[in-house]
Amino acid sequence: MFEKTSHTLEFDTIKTMLSERAVSDIGKQKLLALTPYLSLSEVNAKIKETTEAKAILTALGTPPLPSMKDIPQLLELAALGSMLLPEQLLFISQFLTATKRVKTYLLKAEFLQTEIAYYGNSFADLSPLTEEISRCLRGTRVEDEASKELKGIRRKMEQLQAEIRTKLENLLRSKKDWFSENYISNRNGHYVLPVKKEYKNQIGGSTLDVSSTGATCFIVPNTVLKLEEELSLKKILEDNEIRRILYELTGMVADAAAEINLNMQAMETLDILFAKAKLSVDLKGIPALMNHERRISIVNGRHPLLNPKDCVPLNFSIGNDIQGIVITGPNTGGKTVSLKTVGLLSLMAQSGLHVPCEEAELCMNNGIFCDIGDGQSITENLSTFSSHITNIIQILRQSDNESLVLLDELGSGTDPAEGMGIAIAILEELREKNCIFVATTHYPEVKEYAARTKGLINARMAFDKESLKPLYRLEIGEAGESCALYIARRLGLPEKMLTRAYQEAYATSVYDKAQSSRHMEYDAGFINTPADDTGRTNQIPDALAQTTAVSSGSTAYAPLPKVQGLPKETSAKGSPASSKFTLGDSVMVYPQKKIGIVFKPSDEKGLIGVQLQKKKEFINHKRLKLISPASEMYPPDYDFSIVFDSVANRKARHQMDKKHQPGLEIRYPSDTENR
Repeated sequence: MFEKTSHTLEFDTIKTMLSERAVSDIGKQKLLALTPYLSLSEVNAKIKETTEAKAILTALGTPPLPSMKDIPQLLELAALGSMLLPEQLLFISQFLTATKRVKTYLLKAEFLQTEIAYYGNSFADLSPLTEEISRCLRGTRVEDEASKELKGIRRKMEQLQAEIRTKLENLLRSKKDWFSENYISNRNGHYVLPVKKEYKNQIGGSTLDVSSTGATCFIVPNTVLKLEEELSLKKILEDNEIRRILYELTGMVADAAAEINLNMQAMETLDILFAKAKLSVDLKGIPALMNHERRISIVNGRHPLLNPKDCVPLNFSIGNDIQGIVITGPNTGGKTVSLKTVGLLSLMAQSGLHVPCEEAELCMNNGIFCDIGDGQSITENLSTFSSHITNIIQILRQSDNESLVLLDELGSGTDPAEGMGIAIAILEELREKNCIFVATTHYPEVKEYAARTKGLINARMAFDKESLKPLYRLEIGEAGESCALYIARRLGLPEKMLTRAYQEAYATSVYDKAQSSRHMEYDAGFINTPADDTGRTNQIPDALAQTTAVSSGSTAYAPLPKVQGLPKETSAKGSPASSKFTLGDSVMVYPQKKIGIVFKPSDEKGLIGVQLQKKKEFINHKRLKLISPASEMYPPDYDFSIVFDSVANRKARHQMDKKHQPGLEIRYPSDTENR
């Protein structure tokens, strides 16, 4: 229900901005796929995470998150038994080093008492793997100290190379006339001498290359040929030893794949959270209060894609006794921007993002439906009016009492009288559906309908008649005017034409047209129309006083709740931190944020048995947070076998209590099976 709206309200652009602030490719992909949540508790949890990440970001600066590019593919290669190259192993080592830096960063954030800082304890410590890779590799070269065998092979290679060079240099000095150059060259990994063509038969050896002119032959003399063969053999041994070392390091990576994946998951989560925090900082966003009571209140809200310096803040309120708002005013006055701002801020908040305003209370929606823009299509043979009606029909079919509907230029694109009738019929249908809606229009009859209908209210976009400039300020409670005659008059349209325009616009018969010219007056160069014959005025009902007070800034709002911190894990002398978890405790498992129940207290390694739905796992106590102790949920003599045992185990225990049963056994998952 949000896909089409996401594009129309430019939420896709917001998601693109989010993805640009992420570091990892996976984080970018997940942010581009972000959609609004439908659970109030989930939305509040996501907003809280953004708030906590922003607090950490503001206090400590940008976290040192790694890109993690190609890490999954490298782990897959390692698992298949492939040999990772030095540069690939170094990339994994760099990721593990970055993990330690992020953990240190989160430990510094513990003073803020945020749950995100608790993520640092979920990182697996892989220091031995990092140290081994660093010991064996320097850049893309396997170090001599990687193994004794490699060190011995390379020492022998250096001795052979020195001996070969010594013999060749002696030959160069003794027979200078035979050589075109006085230095030793290297061809295809072999030491050679540059022998003149006419002397090539004077030196016994193997010719490996010839110069482009043919005047020089590059020869390996027979005097060093045996040494060259021995050196080639050592190079083969060196290559084999290097491959053995790389395979060994790759195996260590494969063994640590589960821990590396766990670290990656935590990094991805942090990357997404801090991307949201960065966007909030850039937009000067705040966390919105979310409700199920169908209330929307925005104080000095800004469209996030407009320049804050040029953007006039929006004050908007709907809900309680007000179900729908009809906005009127001149073209280019900001009506559409107001619609989009309300819709976009609602989408952002329901997706767990902060919104750019001073205060905001927004409601949960099962769908946000909008009809904004022309929508004309030559290929689909749709006129502007046809496009609007087709879209609105779909909106009416899909919307209900938990929907937000935004309609721009309602009833436009066709005969004004019929368009006005259709506009009123649409608003009436939305009112009967009991959804909240905002519509813009130019029809005076629609303004009158809103003024006399319970649950609806008019609003207008302020307009400066002196400068002919829109003020882009929404004023709830007053109906606006198109100001077409004012604008035409100020721009120099002749009075004769203005008189005729007024007659055609506001008179309904020949008599009315004759009388209307006598009622028209020009005060300070503007047309003043006669009073409505019905004497009807648009007054704000008493029930709307608090709602409309938002625009004047008089409504009081409760302060935003402070972030509730996660208590630090402490360990008293003789009482390890893991001992605080007892059988039956309800706990939260990080970073997955799954709720489970303790079925086995901590062992000597600090591993605690936790039942997650139908699965039992042994989890490090550092990844657990106590939600509710068993003493608050169960009576003192409660039989936990009802919760943790299978039916077969309970039946077996019952039979054992009666008498000895040969061959009968009770099975429990072992630590190694569930770790």
